[in-house]
Amino acid sequence: MHAVRPARFLLLLALVLLGAAALAVNVGAMHLSLVSLWQRPFDAALWHIWWHIRLPRILLAVIIGAALALSGGVMQGLFRNPLADPGLLGISSGAALAVALSIVLSLELPPLLALYSPMLAAFIGSMAVTLFIFTLGRPGHSSLSRLLLLGIAINTLCGAAIGVLSWLSDDRQLRQLSLWGMGSLGQAQWPTVLACASLVLPAALLVQRQAARLNLLQLGDEEAHYLGVDVKRIQRLLLMLSALLVAASVAVSGIIGFIGLVIPHLVRMCLGADHRWLLPGATLAGATLLLLADTLARTAVAPAEMPVGLLTSLIGGPWFLWLILRRRGVDNE
Repeated sequence: MHAVRPARFLLLLALVLLGAAALAVNVGAMHLSLVSLWQRPFDAALWHIWWHIRLPRILLAVIIGAALALSGGVMQGLFRNPLADPGLLGISSGAALAVALSIVLSLELPPLLALYSPMLAAFIGSMAVTLFIFTLGRPGHSSLSRLLLLGIAINTLCGAAIGVLSWLSDDRQLRQLSLWGMGSLGQAQWPTVLACASLVLPAALLVQRQAARLNLLQLGDEEAHYLGVDVKRIQRLLLMLSALLVAASVAVSGIIGFIGLVIPHLVRMCLGADHRWLLPGATLAGATLLLLADTLARTAVAPAEMPVGLLTSLIGGPWFLWLILRRRGVDNE
């Protein structure tokens, strides 16, 4: 859709995100609006709920949604494959396995280090799987079916290992693993939000700076090299940044699937394949989608709460099937 002006489209996405945030602030198990916060007499309880519960959760949904969609856009660009996704390729599962291992081991660490230790563990796990997948599934050296089979195998192995860790864990660890594994933002607190933002925001800025080089990589490694791109360095940098985005998200919220698959596709359909526009568009759209999904998850069955990972899977599953059938139809023509 080349008729869409990228700048206007990004502005529209930003306005939609602000509207979603305004909606998320006003709805929940307890009705709370910004107007009610300023009414007389002053209600300290409402302010506490808004500042310590609702606002951190909204910001965390925005940060994680943006990180997952951005990492998906980078993966699809690196593999030159529209079905590349951190969840489908097993990268999220690798991060989840490392976090599960850190939960079961329960190491005694200083407070600051304990805050970042799940993210460090997730980064190690996601980076290991990323390097493995990229080595075996490099563009031009692997078919789409081989790439997806590698992801299925890794997801299966990591899932089995997490199952073993769950069997070895005590009751407290088992409950933590179960709730975290379904994907949830229910534990959002200011220290968690700040720790996640301190990793995601710099990584997102660095990814955006490489957008033009990522465009050149679409021409092929050899052509990009002749155009002055240090191909291996850029690939390693983007792989590390993508793994860091996935790690920060999985460590905080568990596995929230399909955002990295669905969002870059939708943005690409509107803006084309220029990563200078696609990446910021995916960032805004991913933040909006997860914020809306989390708002629905905490209000649809109130006062109970549905894991947001289940909702994103309900959205992403049919989308993934449609992509498979669409590519099959294209291949048969």
